[in-house]
Amino acid sequence: MQRKFLRVLAATASLGLSLAAAAPAVHAADTWPSRTIRYIVPFSPGGVSDGVARLIAEQLTKRLGQSVIVENKPGVSGIVGTQLVARADPDGYTIVGGTITTHAVNPFFVKSLGYDPVKDFTPVALVGMVSNALVVRADSPYTSVQAVIDAARAKPDTLTYGTAGPGTSQHLSGQLFQSISGTRLRQIVYKGGSQSMIDLIGGQIDMVFDTVAAARPMIDSGKVKVLGVTSAKPLADLPQAKPLAELGLPGFEMQSWQGIFAPAGTPAPVVDRIAREIAAAVATPEVKAKLLMLGVAPDGRGSAEFAAFQRSEIDKWGKVIKDAGIQAD
Repeated sequence: MQRKFLRVLAATASLGLSLAAAAPAVHAADTWPSRTIRYIVPFSPGGVSDGVARLIAEQLTKRLGQSVIVENKPGVSGIVGTQLVARADPDGYTIVGGTITTHAVNPFFVKSLGYDPVKDFTPVALVGMVSNALVVRADSPYTSVQAVIDAARAKPDTLTYGTAGPGTSQHLSGQLFQSISGTRLRQIVYKGGSQSMIDLIGGQIDMVFDTVAAARPMIDSGKVKVLGVTSAKPLADLPQAKPLAELGLPGFEMQSWQGIFAPAGTPAPVVDRIAREIAAAVATPEVKAKLLMLGVAPDGRGSAEFAAFQRSEIDKWGKVIKDAGIQAD
């Protein structure tokens, strides 16, 4: 009887220690936020990720009652800023704008990544999706997707497409194009999308899979023509272009995305609060309109759904990249 009593006493003490250890985290979640929140953008100012971050930070500042400050930490395909957040305290005061590059495909291109996009983060919310358009210069001999496919099959490794580097949406679009069509294109890497568009118009490269927002000025001015879009369905803001899946590339769907992640271990109540506020914000007509101007189709999925989506993206693009024979450097 005495031994049984001692076992119960020990178990009770152990439970008390566990509750005591958990208490600070619970208390922190209850009082959050009590100070400024850092929103890290792992890319340079001026791009889609930066625009989304500033819009969402403004909304969160209003809704949370604390300042949300955007900090740009660019470098190496988003790795520098993403590493910073992976190592940050999981207290809800540091979040990061994640994309298909930083949180799905970087591990397939970089061996010494310095972070695990799944284990080191908690998905918070999926802000929206970004589609690309396949564009050629206005006087290009390629007037249709089928013409590009036929030329690429006739002249392997000859047709060129510009990208902002390995793992970017432009690169992944080109890889998927090759995978489905059974062709081989030559990737020309630029430091930024604007330079690839300049070279496209100048005739130095044959095509670019650029974001609709980035390509829009050149489309509207008639300097480039659109052959198709990478989304599964037609885009309301580019009604003249059909999805590539309907133009000889069955199953083609490539959309980048803009999401928010927190360090792994961030309290669930904090994650859920941020997710709720983002979902409410992107559902408003004002924020919807601003996202669409950035070329982002509003989404708003919360933590669990976003996590499942992230895993599906890693599986999908991992197969495409491995089938292409690309190995991490």
